[in-house]
Amino acid sequence: MPKKARKRVPLTEEERLLMMQQKQLAEEELNKKKEDMLAQFLKDKLAKEEHNSILNMNKITLQWRTVLREVKARELRKDIEILSQTFERVVDCKDSVIKSLAKDLAEAEAQYAHALRSHLHSIDQLLQLQHCRLGYLEEDYHTELEALQKEFDTERKKIIEYHEQEIRYLQDVLLAMEQNFGESEYEAKLDFQSTRDDVKNKNLEEKHYLRMQLEGKVEELWKRFQLALRNYTEATEDRKIAFEALKLKDEKSTKEIEMQMKKLQKMQDLILSLKNKIAAHARDCEEQNRRIRDEKEVVLKQLQKLKSEMNRARAKARSNLAKLTMESCATLKLLQRVVEKAELILRLAEMCRKLESEEEKVLPFYVCSLGWEEQKTVDKVALEKPVEPLAQMMDDYVGLERFWQRYNKVRLEQLSLERTKAALAQDNQKLRHLLKQYLDGISVNDEVLSQVNPLMIVNQHTVVPALPHTVPVSDARVKRPIYNIVEAAHEVKRIL
Repeated sequence: MPKKARKRVPLTEEERLLMMQQKQLAEEELNKKKEDMLAQFLKDKLAKEEHNSILNMNKITLQWRTVLREVKARELRKDIEILSQTFERVVDCKDSVIKSLAKDLAEAEAQYAHALRSHLHSIDQLLQLQHCRLGYLEEDYHTELEALQKEFDTERKKIIEYHEQEIRYLQDVLLAMEQNFGESEYEAKLDFQSTRDDVKNKNLEEKHYLRMQLEGKVEELWKRFQLALRNYTEATEDRKIAFEALKLKDEKSTKEIEMQMKKLQKMQDLILSLKNKIAAHARDCEEQNRRIRDEKEVVLKQLQKLKSEMNRARAKARSNLAKLTMESCATLKLLQRVVEKAELILRLAEMCRKLESEEEKVLPFYVCSLGWEEQKTVDKVALEKPVEPLAQMMDDYVGLERFWQRYNKVRLEQLSLERTKAALAQDNQKLRHLLKQYLDGISVNDEVLSQVNPLMIVNQHTVVPALPHTVPVSDARVKRPIYNIVEAAHEVKRIL
């Protein structure tokens, strides 16, 4: 049997209020615990989500970085390939420039060698001319030296002969004087001996006679003489000294006079020889002056001739200078025009370079369509030395081979585009004609009805005249090429 339910005891008002307050407090505590648990759960979940988001972001960044690295590596590989091909193309251009410069250098060296040979030849000619001139001058010197030696020898012989004649004359005079002096000396000796003997005898006689008479007088006279001598000595002492001085001076003057006479004789002889030399030299000088006058006339004639030639050469040089100035001005203008044209070409080439595609930048020259045998034949013909003038002129433009290749490529593309344009224009005209026929067929008016209607079928045949046989669109002959379209705004940004 089920238990009987207990009967509820009715609560008082205070107990009910207290219970309600307890319930409210319990509910508030429970709500607060729930809010705290919910806040803690949300915080933990937020932290976990942040940690997971950071981890996932790092993973995404790592994967994205790997993808970007692969993309960047592919781009860098592609750029490296483009740059390597561009570098090879630049290296080929540089090689061609180096070959052309080497060829110019070889030509310059050949010109320098030719100029050096001509200069050395001119120097040899000038040296030969100088040697000839020195030979002529040496011959003239030897001839004049021989003439002077002959003149000196003749004059020396004349002087020696004159000296020998004078010596012989003086020897004859000396011999004659010695003979005369010997004869006179012998006669004088004889006269002197006889006179001396006579005088000696007379003197002896007179001496004995006079000795006796004169002994007394001698003593007296000796006294007088001594007195007079003292007086004279005292009176003429100054005069004696002056006399001695004048005597010495007279001896010196005599010696000087003799020396001056000798010098005067020598000077007279020298004057005579100098007069003879002067006369000979005057004759030689007159002859030389005559030759010099003749040479002067010849030199004056040559000078007049050289002046006239120099005036003609100056006039010719002046005209050549004026012509050269005019030609140089014209050349400068032409070169200025060429430079302007070259700058324009370079600017256009730079603009065209910006408009080139990646394929054209990598491979600017089209691949040769010749076979191996044909290419070998062309290379063999190119190595042969040209004979015709036109072929020889073409050798000067070998460096433009690459330019002509690109030019021919552009020209072929231009012709191809023109033909494509013409084909497209023809197709457009046909489509316009068909569209016009269609529009005329669907419209009803007097003008359309008066003409042939392409939509009207009579006996299962259209009344439109048959069109000529057309090429199908899928045919390769009219297949449209694929073009890379670049926006104009992008190109304008690249150009500007």
